Amino acid sequence: MTFWDQAFDTPHFKYGTAPNAFVRAQAHRLRPAARVLVPGDGEGRNGVWLAAQGHAVLSVDASGVGLRKAQQWAAEQGVALQTELADLTSWQPAPGAFDGVVLTFVHLPSALRRDVHQRLVRALRPGGWLILEAFTPEQLRYTSGGPKDADMRYTLDDLRTDFAGLHEHLAWAGEVWLDEGPGHQGPAQVVRYLAQALGGRA
Repeated sequence: MTFWDQAFDTPHFKYGTAPNAFVRAQAHRLRPAARVLVPGDGEGRNGVWLAAQGHAVLSVDASGVGLRKAQQWAAEQGVALQTELADLTSWQPAPGAFDGVVLTFVHLPSALRRDVHQRLVRALRPGGWLILEAFTPEQLRYTSGGPKDADMRYTLDDLRTDFAGLHEHLAWAGEVWLDEGPGHQGPAQVVRYLAQALGGRA
């Protein structure tokens, strides 16, 4: 059983069932009935919520345990959720297939991060949106979650380099209060990034 299978193999949801606050705040940018990719969706809190807003969602994760819980949660909410078991470091999304990519707290080593992010950029249709929140290196001083390895935390410069092909709408780093299940609780240092694929209008 993998690390994430073990983390999700509990009756409760590690990061709760409510969507990420930044995702909730920015989801209005997605067109109606958008095709949305949610990599690293774990137990499905963001994917299920987006599906409940009328979007066609593909949630991808390396944990089969997490995805089974996501499917169960979707069924309980009466929404359809497509899931795919895959390792993001090697998974290839279909180019130009999605109106939105939602990334929350998906942390990768710097040696792999840019390649994965560039594949996600290519998965966006013209005008498609990237909605991202992640921990910054300053989060190492906090106890509210995130990887202990500073190499797996992101700066605004990292994201601007990785997503250079997109039009930046919002780039912010600072302290927020997280209330996302037992896994993310309390003050945290995060980066929030919103960008759009060329060819669309805000």
